[in-house]
Amino acid sequence: MNKESFLQNTQEELNETLRPFQQELNRSQRLANFLKQCIRCVARDDFLQLDELLRTKIAENVEQEEALIDCKPVFDGLRKYAGEQVERYRLEFIEDLGRLAEEAGLPVEIDFPRFSVLKGIDGEIVFSKRITIINKNTLKSIDPRRIVTAALRVKKQLYDRPFDPQKFIDGLYNTYVKISKTDNISPGNPVPILRFYLKYVISLQSKTFFTNMDKSKFRGYSPEQFGVDLWRYFEAGIGGTSNGKKLILDPGRNYSLWLIDSNGERRQITGVSFLEGET
Repeated sequence: MNKESFLQNTQEELNETLRPFQQELNRSQRLANFLKQCIRCVARDDFLQLDELLRTKIAENVEQEEALIDCKPVFDGLRKYAGEQVERYRLEFIEDLGRLAEEAGLPVEIDFPRFSVLKGIDGEIVFSKRITIINKNTLKSIDPRRIVTAALRVKKQLYDRPFDPQKFIDGLYNTYVKISKTDNISPGNPVPILRFYLKYVISLQSKTFFTNMDKSKFRGYSPEQFGVDLWRYFEAGIGGTSNGKKLILDPGRNYSLWLIDSNGERRQITGVSFLEGET
């Protein structure tokens, strides 16, 4: 065996020997970090985060660790304490959420347990399960700080980007015309919303994407974003397309998308059409 092969084989053998020890070390470090996090929460009387931490899988792992067996009665006591504090906190929750949202510049409307941020961002706080649902995404927390952070993230995704209402509505109209011609749909008649949505998303892709359809080059466009953009268009009050066509959204239940209409209401929409003049 030559020198290079000997050294390479030796390195691989040592790595294999080290791997289980390193894995055990990493596991022990995760448990230690978790305990330190719990200690910090106790020191700050951060019962909201403490309540969340003690509901996690890693808390169970700590309790089952032979070397940490004494943690279980301590955790049980903390769970009871944190749970009681959370229930008492319910009365102060609305005030804290509103204050933190205002400090963050987030326009929130609260009708507990539900809340909304602009059009198209809706949430619900489920105290009993210690979760918050924002646009169908679940946040495993009822901490107002984390709720505001999550809502800000959604707002950034849906609203904090350049938006040209005229370009948007003209793009929708071009999609409508293309589908109408392909499917022999008479002008003014609706096209199915699901087909329209797919065709419009395709129209948003770059030329590069069609030469290399790698997912990293795909420009996503969710129904939530579509709904918000429709609302921003309606709110802009520009009147219609550059050639005077008016957008019509047909409500319905089958094969629909939940979008936002001109009144700012979420509705199930089944079809899209464009008509001449006033509507």
